[in-house]
Amino acid sequence: MKFFITGGAGYLGSTLCRQLLSNGHKVTVLDNLMYGQATSLFPVAGDDNFEYVHGDVRDTKLLTRLGSKADVIIPLACLVGAPLCNNNPLDAKAINTDHVIELSKLGKKLIYPTTNSGYGVGGEDECDEESPLNPLSVYGTTKVEAESHLLINNSGVCFRLATVFGASPRQRLDLLVNDFVVKAKRDGCLVLFEQHFRRNYIHVKDVCNAFVFAVDNYSKMVGETYNVGLSSANLTKRELAEKVKEHLPSTVIISSEIGEDPDKRDYLVSNKKLESLGWYPLYTLDDGIKEICKVYDMVKGSGDIYRNY
Repeated sequence: MKFFITGGAGYLGSTLCRQLLSNGHKVTVLDNLMYGQATSLFPVAGDDNFEYVHGDVRDTKLLTRLGSKADVIIPLACLVGAPLCNNNPLDAKAINTDHVIELSKLGKKLIYPTTNSGYGVGGEDECDEESPLNPLSVYGTTKVEAESHLLINNSGVCFRLATVFGASPRQRLDLLVNDFVVKAKRDGCLVLFEQHFRRNYIHVKDVCNAFVFAVDNYSKMVGETYNVGLSSANLTKRELAEKVKEHLPSTVIISSEIGEDPDKRDYLVSNKKLESLGWYPLYTLDDGIKEICKVYDMVKGSGDIYRNY
């Protein structure tokens, strides 16, 4: 099967490429390497089934030419996070929304990862796929707009991803679980603002497993959206910090009454819809914490550890 992945050199994409190639598929990646993450794809460069194209998803002719050759399209290219998108709203719309809509016109199997961020502040009840969306940022809004187009036109499977964690060829240490582990290892303490805020979490490899599951079950999943998360990891920031402390017992957890978290996401998420189809995560929060402890030990002497590896 031929896969076309935009943003395939990123945190999710570099992990997904290795899995798809190891399963015997052909993979074409389109990426402009805006974060300088070329090394993330070095491990697959020798695979004859792998093709890399340097380019921008805003180049509609290139996007269409590459997408038309594929059996499955997975658009991962994205301006990630609220600050970057708020500062570049036009680019955020073009990359996070418009290129997904263009790819959906090709009539291919399409798996689109959006985000739990669309729930914003979810209240006390579990957020399921029927819950109202209330994105709090340009990032969340652009992702929700792309998802809405796919659902209205029955042109893809949409995954609302929990906050991703774990090791990847293109490592990100800014994501909340990974970030907490780094700070606990480096500083010996975690300072929590608004510690009651809740989120759900999912290992990067389980996200890739979910993509494969959607391809294998496309006919019964197309036109629907699914939460993808670890049901045992609907945790407040305080509970997450305590979980990190189980692995790093000397960590001091400080709850700050002064200051606030600029990220206002707060929700409890149900993953029952996808689980009812027979998909379950394979990796635990403990697995990810242990991985990032090792990652930190490998990068701690390399300057700015939050740069993109």
